[in-house]
Amino acid sequence: MKPKKFINDPSNAVDEYISGLLLQYPNRLRKLANHRVLLHPSFDLSPAHHRDAGHPNLDRVSLLSGGGSGHEPSHAGYVGTNMLSGAILGDIFASPPVSSIIAAIRAVTLPRAAGGRGCLLIVKNYTGDRLNFGMACELSRERHGLEVSMCVVADDCAVPRSKGITGARGVAGTVLVHKASGGAAGAGMDLAGVTRIARSVAGRAGSLGVALDAVTVPGASEVNDRVPGGIMEVGLGIHGEAGMRQCSLASCDVIARIMCDSIRDYGREGGGDGGDSEIVPLYNPRDELLLLVNNLGGMSNFEMSLLTRSIVRYLEDDGSGRGGGCRITRVLVGSYMTSFDMRGASATILPLTGWDDAVDVMAYVDADIDAPAWSKVDVWEDVIGRRSSDDEIAEAAAGDAYDEVIASPTPPPNVLIDDFSMVARDVIVKCAEALIDAEPTLTKFDTIVGDGDCGTTMERGAREVLRRLESGSLRIDHPSRLFSDLADAVSASMGGTSGILLELFFRKAGTSLLMPSTGGGGAGITSTDVAIAFREGVSAVSFYGGAREGSRTMLDALLPASAAIVGRGSSGGETDIPGAASAARMGADATAHMELAEAGRSNYLSSDVLVGTPDPGAVAVAVVLEAMAQIIH
Repeated sequence: MKPKKFINDPSNAVDEYISGLLLQYPNRLRKLANHRVLLHPSFDLSPAHHRDAGHPNLDRVSLLSGGGSGHEPSHAGYVGTNMLSGAILGDIFASPPVSSIIAAIRAVTLPRAAGGRGCLLIVKNYTGDRLNFGMACELSRERHGLEVSMCVVADDCAVPRSKGITGARGVAGTVLVHKASGGAAGAGMDLAGVTRIARSVAGRAGSLGVALDAVTVPGASEVNDRVPGGIMEVGLGIHGEAGMRQCSLASCDVIARIMCDSIRDYGREGGGDGGDSEIVPLYNPRDELLLLVNNLGGMSNFEMSLLTRSIVRYLEDDGSGRGGGCRITRVLVGSYMTSFDMRGASATILPLTGWDDAVDVMAYVDADIDAPAWSKVDVWEDVIGRRSSDDEIAEAAAGDAYDEVIASPTPPPNVLIDDFSMVARDVIVKCAEALIDAEPTLTKFDTIVGDGDCGTTMERGAREVLRRLESGSLRIDHPSRLFSDLADAVSASMGGTSGILLELFFRKAGTSLLMPSTGGGGAGITSTDVAIAFREGVSAVSFYGGAREGSRTMLDALLPASAAIVGRGSSGGETDIPGAASAARMGADATAHMELAEAGRSNYLSSDVLVGTPDPGAVAVAVVLEAMAQIIH
């Protein structure tokens, strides 16, 4: 199958990537002329500035890194204060040329004779990178009098130590080397000290990746399907190199155990006596650790969080027996060193305990930076034995003032409607019975233009309202309380879109009657106020639901009824229920002639199916208002 990519010409993709990056960060990145090199903007490339004693090159040791493109945001995303001075980009998965590396070194480093502080090259352990960066290092010393050193990162725990001289690959742990050595340089440490920090972090960090699919590079003629369905590969390299083994896809908890155990057992050189250094576990129980969970390119944030949870729980579990009981004080999750679209993730573990007392590695790791791809680490200060995030916030804030408001609510306005309770009971019974009788008609209509449940849903709500009326749990002494109780009944019985919309209607109508302006300045609630509350409820249905008149929904009946419910008699605003009922019926009937539904299940149907059948929700509104008009003339 031909791969799908956002791409123009594959042969020009790296240069177009650089152009896009410069557009994203106009104030944080600068390109070095004639080379695929991105620099921090503080490095003015004018030769005149190289003689300026105040040039930033003199202020600190410079750091450069790079390699083949395709691992973004590495390495250009880490150019910033207290991190990389610049990044050298090669072709896709290919080392950059020696000439570009030398040009980058010269751009950020002054000669020793001019007071230059030196430059550290941070290189991933691949043959091409080692040779090209190494050659640039030696030529810069020999021909240009520059002080340059190099740190090779080989943190991949997937390659056995007995494999050969190639050794472990440099993967996501390289980013932590950037961070720690950048912090050391920013603190004013000299080149020897910065190099020592870089090599120490490189020697203590361990990484392992697990991939569900291999990487397909831009321009490839076929999708790379080397990892078949239902299978995952442990230790797959960031260029798609083969891993340790393939096995059946496992859960996050199992993957976490594989990652952590492999990294721990791969170990690190402990500096033992004799010829070969002793290999010791990379971390031990109760160690303080930094964990970096790296998205290799194609995983969702959701999956990354699940995997992170499993890894942290495994490392911190005292009963694991495999180096558990550790304290993970820094958890970094995201895309740090990717492989295009590879569906996979890697874990990098860096122990933060057991360092030389003179090395404050945590301070270097935590140093503030402005690199585009780095987010500030949320450090867990283990002072109470648990994370603050372990403690849930109470569902509702308790307090005297809050409790007093709940215990002594403001009394609702008086009701100035004659025999309100008796009329309300009669209206509720009449409307509920009308909806129950209309169930077959509503069901018939909804079977044609919906999912067939409108009639039964309306009937279910009507019966629940009648049950609550008979049990006395429906408060009919005050319109605001009645609307609130009707909303509760609808919420408990109806469900679906019509249920939530009617609940919104009743809740808004009820709360609008509690406003200070109710009853002509608060004197009391009149029938006109209840009609205005009806309008408020209809407006809420339209606002929250997003539909309007003409959308072929219940609003085609509700909105005309809302406009007609307050008449214009001699008193200036009498309630007109019959007029509202008539307007609702006309609106409902009109939906039968609408060829398009803008909302609801009818939205999926063609005009041939819709025309001739009215919207059942609009018909239900008309049925209720017509029943109400028989009580309130």
